[in-house]
Amino acid sequence: MTASWIVIGLGMIVSLLGYYLIPHNWGYGILGFGLAHIILGVLDMFRQPAKSRGGSN
Repeated sequence: MTASWIVIGLGMIVSLLGYYLIPHNWGYGILGFGLAHIILGVLDMFRQPAKSRGGSN
C-alpha cells in the first residue's frame, strides 16, 4: 500500500511539471507520463496481494 502512495505522489509531481511545460512539445508527454503513474498507483491499491489469491505454487 505504501508503494502505491509513493507512485501516486511521484505521478502528481511529474504531472505538475508537465502541466507547467505544456506550451512546449515535451509538456504533453510528461503530463501523460505523470497521469499514467497516478492511474497505475490507484489500480495497484485495489489489487489483491498474491498471498490472499490462493493460487498453487
